[in-house]
Amino acid sequence: MLESRTMYTARWVLPIARPPIEHGAVVVDQGRIVWVGPADQGARVDGVAVVELGNAVLMPGLVNAHSHLELTGLRGFLEGLDFREWLRTLTIVRRDVLSEADLLDAARLGIVEALRHGITTLADCTDSALPLAAMRELGVRGIGYVEVFGPDPAQCAGALTRLRQRVEALRTEDTTLVRTGVSPHAPYTVSPSLFRATAEYARAERLPMAVHVAESAAETAFVSDGTGPFAERLRDRGIPVARQARSPVALLEETGVLAAQPLLIHVIRADEEDLARIAHHGASIVHCPISNAKLGHGIAPLDRMLAHGIRTGLGTDSVASNDRMHLLDEARQAVLCHAIRSGVPDSLGAHEALSLATHGSAAALGLASEIGTLEPGKAADLAAFPLTVGPVFDPAVTLVHVLAGHVTASLVTVAGRELVRDGQVTVAQPVWQIRQDATGERLREWRRAGTS
Repeated sequence: MLESRTMYTARWVLPIARPPIEHGAVVVDQGRIVWVGPADQGARVDGVAVVELGNAVLMPGLVNAHSHLELTGLRGFLEGLDFREWLRTLTIVRRDVLSEADLLDAARLGIVEALRHGITTLADCTDSALPLAAMRELGVRGIGYVEVFGPDPAQCAGALTRLRQRVEALRTEDTTLVRTGVSPHAPYTVSPSLFRATAEYARAERLPMAVHVAESAAETAFVSDGTGPFAERLRDRGIPVARQARSPVALLEETGVLAAQPLLIHVIRADEEDLARIAHHGASIVHCPISNAKLGHGIAPLDRMLAHGIRTGLGTDSVASNDRMHLLDEARQAVLCHAIRSGVPDSLGAHEALSLATHGSAAALGLASEIGTLEPGKAADLAAFPLTVGPVFDPAVTLVHVLAGHVTASLVTVAGRELVRDGQVTVAQPVWQIRQDATGERLREWRRAGTS
């Protein structure tokens, strides 16, 4: 009989939906998981080709619920800047230095890095929309949220028209793996009228939506009082600024954004009333603890998000604000920040952190019926990590606290297709890095010229 199924065996299998299985196995058939359990029982399944992963942890592919793949080439470029200057420099560089070819290569390399670290799904916010093409090309799963900007109410009609035209064209390329969404960027770059219009469009077209919100003190001052650096910048451009709402989250409710059940990115500066609003509307949150810390924005109230029953996942944000695309490291940081907030060690445990990075992120993206756990019927999005240190008393603890930030995946599959085999990314092309190195030199020349 021809072998039509593949059984992956490993020292540990972490289904997420149930306790770890020592000496476990996952059987895959036609891109779907058909069996999970002890390896000795899986060996009884007929027509199975066995892939032995050895001393490794096999788990669901990690789900990165927030990235900016097109910014991968800016790793380490924006150091030492306050948030306003960070955003200003980023905007200028994107406009004056980086071509579409540069951004596409950056997105490709971001996906390659994600795959090396066991990430199979990315929820990417993008101005260029090129990450959508890169995700389709490399075979990962994802949502590309096309950004729209327009802080001046007079820009609303034109901005929405352009967004519609772009999204309608992009949606013709959607696949079972990659889908187009929209992202009204943030309260300081999107007027209330544009928020309202984009939310109505997303609801009418059933488009997934993502918004950066409640990220910084400057954003809160802008929305709540009409003051601060964002307000000053808009006034300098001749755009009137006034108090808009009690909080950025309240603004999203008043403009109908929360009713569209968006993915809310960061949500660091949110009180109990804000979180109750989010929970009431069934919106989701993506927690980005490393980026939040590096930009000095603070520690998000993850404990309160979970207490309110809000679907919450983990994201890396861009490597321009994080420096690496490693979701296991993000899980570790989430555990540590949770302990700092609560004053209690392991108040968020390693198993819970891995759940946030898999099932939690999948649920936040509306994909929990397809991915995020190892269960029969779900897509065969898998990641295996070699256990390079020991002894291992708990595989989740070892992944989160020992190997996070260091380990690379030995196997990664998306819908059953092996994209990482024996630790090598099968879809990578060396020329992408060669071209990005040349782009990096142009960025250094731009900086030396003092054009910022």
